[in-house]
Amino acid sequence: MLVLGISAFFHDSAAALVQDGRVLSAAQEERFTRIKGDASYPAHASRSCLRTAGVTVADLDAVAFFEKPVTKLERLLAGYRAVGDRSARSFRDALPRWARHRLQLEGEIRRELGPGFRGELLFAEHHESHAASAFFPSPFDEAAILTMDAVGEWSTTSIGRGRGHRVELLEDLRFPHSLGMVYSAFTHYAGFKVNSGEYKLMGLAPYGTPRYVDLIREHVVDLRDDGSLWLDMSYFDYVGGDRMTSTRFHELFGRPPRQPESPIDTFDMDVAASIQQVCEDAVLAMTRHAHEVTGMSNLTMAGGVALNCVANGRVLREGPFDDLWIQPAAGDAGGSLGAALLAWHHRGGHEREVSATDAQQGSFLGPAFRTDDISVFLDSEGAVWDHVEEEARLLDRVCDAIEAGDVVGWFHGRMEFGPRALGARSIIGDARSPVMQQQMNLKIKFRESFRPFAPCVLADHAHEVFEFEPEEESPYMLLVAPVREEHRRQLDTDELAMLEDEDLRVRVSVPRSSYPAITHVDWSARVQTVDPVRHGRFHRLMQRLYERTGCPVVVNTSFNIRGEPIVCTPAEAFRCFMATEIDTLVLEDIVLDKDRQPFAPSREDLQAYRSAYELD
Repeated sequence: MLVLGISAFFHDSAAALVQDGRVLSAAQEERFTRIKGDASYPAHASRSCLRTAGVTVADLDAVAFFEKPVTKLERLLAGYRAVGDRSARSFRDALPRWARHRLQLEGEIRRELGPGFRGELLFAEHHESHAASAFFPSPFDEAAILTMDAVGEWSTTSIGRGRGHRVELLEDLRFPHSLGMVYSAFTHYAGFKVNSGEYKLMGLAPYGTPRYVDLIREHVVDLRDDGSLWLDMSYFDYVGGDRMTSTRFHELFGRPPRQPESPIDTFDMDVAASIQQVCEDAVLAMTRHAHEVTGMSNLTMAGGVALNCVANGRVLREGPFDDLWIQPAAGDAGGSLGAALLAWHHRGGHEREVSATDAQQGSFLGPAFRTDDISVFLDSEGAVWDHVEEEARLLDRVCDAIEAGDVVGWFHGRMEFGPRALGARSIIGDARSPVMQQQMNLKIKFRESFRPFAPCVLADHAHEVFEFEPEEESPYMLLVAPVREEHRRQLDTDELAMLEDEDLRVRVSVPRSSYPAITHVDWSARVQTVDPVRHGRFHRLMQRLYERTGCPVVVNTSFNIRGEPIVCTPAEAFRCFMATEIDTLVLEDIVLDKDRQPFAPSREDLQAYRSAYELD
C-alpha cells in the first residue's frame, strides 16, 4: 500500500510518502517555493516525494490529509459567533480562503494530482496525525503520547497511548485554552513572528529573569496540577480578532508589543524568561499526568510545542518516563507523515515493525543531488571548484578549513525533513572559537546576535561534554542539556560585569566554556548527537576532526540566511555561499573556496549581491 500524506493551509505545509509502513520520502513545501513557512498546497513537495521514490500518482493507493477541514470550520464559526462584531474583519478575510481551498479540498487534491490518481482520499484528525507521527516512527513497542500545539480542529493538547499498530487518544484540552497559543501570543508581544519566531523567544529567555511568572499565572494562565490550563480570554484577541494580544494584556504588562527589529531590552528578556518558565512548568505537569493516565514507561511527543527543546530537556531529566522520543518534524509538517502512517496502520490494519533506533532514518527524507549535475551547474556559473573523489582527502580538506577558523557550508545526501539542519544542509565551524557565534550570526545568518547555535557532538563523547548519560542520544537536536561543569569557564570581574550589560552583543561576547561557540549564557546547549548509522559521512567528518584535534564537537546551524528556508538544491547553496562570508562550500564531492572564485564579492559588495538574489 502506497500512501501520500499531505498537510497544508495553515503553515509549514508538507508531503510524505509511505509504502507498507516504511517512510520513503518527506519534504516541506517551503524548501521548493522558497517562501518560509509556506502554507499552500504542497504541490512541489508532493512531486519531489514521488520522484525521490521513483513512483507516480498512478501508483498511489491513497492520499491522506492531516486534519478534517469541516470540523475545523465549525470551530472557527463558533469562535466568530462568540466574539461578535470584533470578528467581522477576520471572518471576511478567512471566508474566501475557505471557499477556495478547504471546503473544496477533495476536488483540489484530485486536480493537483491529475487524472492518473485513482486511489482513496482519507481525512484524519489533526491531533491523531500528530500522535501517529510521534508513535509509529518511535523505537517503542508501546508508549504514552503527548501532542501539544496551538490548535487542530478543537484540540490543543492531547494525551494518548500507542500499542503495536494502533494509537488511541484518551484526553484532550480544547480551544481556546492552548499552551501553544499562549506561547505564540508572547512571541508576538516580544516582536517576533508567530509560527516561526517561537524559537527566538526560547533563545532569548536565558538572558532574562522570570520576574513575571506570578503575574502571568495570577491573571493570564490558570495552570492546574494535571497540566490543563484555563486562559482569561480578555487578555487575548486570537479567537476572532486580528491580533494575538488585547489592550488589556498590554496594560497588564505596562507597554504595547515590541516593534519588530527594534532594540531588545531587559523587559523583553524578562518577559521571555517568564513565559518560558510557565511553558516548562505546564509541559512537565502534562507529562506527569500522561504517565498517570497511561501507566507507560516511555513517552512520545509531537506538535509545535514539542519543538521547545528546553522544556524537552527538563522532561527527560525531571519527568516520570524512562525514555523519550520526539518527532523531528513535530509541527504541522509532520502531520503529513502521521496521516500517511495512520492510513497504513489503521485503515489497512497492518502490523508495525519496530526499529531498534527509530524509523525516521535520521530524518534525511528529502531529495539528493548527483555530483555530475552539480558540476554542470557550477560550470554554468563560472565557478572554480575541485572534484575530490577520495573521501579521506575531502574530509581532511574540510578539517583544514575548520581548524583555520573558516566557516564551511556542508551539503551532502538527502535533505532533512523538519526545521533542524542535521548534517545534510548545514553550516559548520569550530566550536572552540570565541568569535564563531557572533561571526555566524552577523556575517552569515544576518540575524540577532543573541541567537545561540547548536553543537553537533559525536554520540560516543556526548556524556563527556554535556550532562548526558553514557547511552543517551539526541539525534534530532530536540533536547537542551547543560555543558558539564569541568568545561565551564570561571569568569573574572570584568566578564561578570559584561553579563549584566543590557546590550546583548556584549553578553554574547563573553566565552562561557571550552566550547564558547555553542554554549548559551546559562551554560546550556541544544545538542545533536551524531552517530555512524544515521549520519554517515557527517559522522566520519567529525570523527576525523576529533582524531586531529581531540575536539568531538562542531558548531552547526542551518544552511540559509535569516528569513529564508533551508537550502534544498546545490544552486541555492551556492548562492547562499556567494552572498555571505562562508569561506568554504562542500557540495557532495566538490569543494569550493571563496577566495578562488573569480567573481567573489568584497564585503562591501555582499549587500548588493544578496539583493540581486533576493536573499534579504
